[in-house]
Amino acid sequence: MKKLTPVAPSAVFALAVVMLAGCSTISTGTDNKNLNPGMLEPQALLKFSDVPVPVGLRSLPEQSYSFESAGVRVGVLKYQGKANADQVINFYKEQMAMYNWNLVNLIEYGQRLMNFDRDNETCIISIEPKGSSVILTISLGPKSQSAIKKAKSPVK
Repeated sequence: MKKLTPVAPSAVFALAVVMLAGCSTISTGTDNKNLNPGMLEPQALLKFSDVPVPVGLRSLPEQSYSFESAGVRVGVLKYQGKANADQVINFYKEQMAMYNWNLVNLIEYGQRLMNFDRDNETCIISIEPKGSSVILTISLGPKSQSAIKKAKSPVK
């Protein structure tokens, strides 16, 4: 008869940890995408904390730049990924309002342009459909001084 060798307690513990970790990736089916199938979620890490980017779009750093100094922010940030252009439009209509951006206008003809402003900054969101994906360009910069003065002066 063959004698069984005892299993070390640390090996049993390691096996239990691996099994539990594997179970943590099982979906319960109650994530946000299942609750709102047509809605996009914002990414957690943003270049500008008050300009959201939908999850699933990846940054194109070789085509982007940003500068921030003494309260002045300038940037052109490019992203690409699989997304529906209409969903991206709805994402920005909802999300930018949460950060106190005002939608100035929306131009839709193939490429979509959304112009936002607030106090002394403007933000232009460009959504260019490319098959089943989009190229998103975020342009952020200060308003011209004449636009700031005009906005502060009373309408006659």
